[in-house]
Amino acid sequence: MRVDLAAAYRLVAAYGWSDLIFTHISARIPGPEHHFLINPYGLMFDEITASSLIKIDQSCKKLSDSPYPVNPAGFTIHSCIHEVRDDVGCVLHTHSRAGVGVSAQKAGLLPVSQQSTIILCSLAYHDYEGIALYAGEKPRLQASLGRANNLILRNHGLLTVGRTIADAFLTMYFLETACRIQIDAQAGGELNLIGPAPLEANKNAMKMATAGQSAAELAWPALLRKLDRENPGYAA
Repeated sequence: MRVDLAAAYRLVAAYGWSDLIFTHISARIPGPEHHFLINPYGLMFDEITASSLIKIDQSCKKLSDSPYPVNPAGFTIHSCIHEVRDDVGCVLHTHSRAGVGVSAQKAGLLPVSQQSTIILCSLAYHDYEGIALYAGEKPRLQASLGRANNLILRNHGLLTVGRTIADAFLTMYFLETACRIQIDAQAGGELNLIGPAPLEANKNAMKMATAGQSAAELAWPALLRKLDRENPGYAA
């Protein structure tokens, strides 16, 4: 789990989704204790290693030695989702340029690409309430996400959840790509929106396209090989 989470941080940096040190990916450690792994606050995402990740509890209290702090404000969003979604092993949150751009648009994500049709099958929205520092916002965040796997935080950024770290990462890959395509397409003229029939048809098409495997199971080993070539050391 530590190796996969460190890899996810480095991949987020490699794909240009990081916001210096100011977003997070959290992973739930199996067991009844409700413990999590998260990044040391102060390291760039492309510096993170498996051994540098910090173990915390549901209240963001450090349970492992580290010279770095943990950002409690950064865990506010993550903790409230882990609290109510037992099916979620990983929460990934970004402030990318394209993601924030789409989050600032009144219509949100539009059906303008094949990637968007994958996301629109399980997408929710949460209205902006300021920097997520306060516990009072937690129940509204929980209600906004519901059982969806993708959340657009309006005027703020993007969030994905997954059963595994690989699931959350690949879901974010499709969401980020859909947002980038939308911003590019809007700059090019009138949009050709995908109709409801293909949207419905694509709900189950992904499993067929990956021969019954999850897309994450298929892509994650290749992503790790990419890291091994381009940014090794994450497993240390």
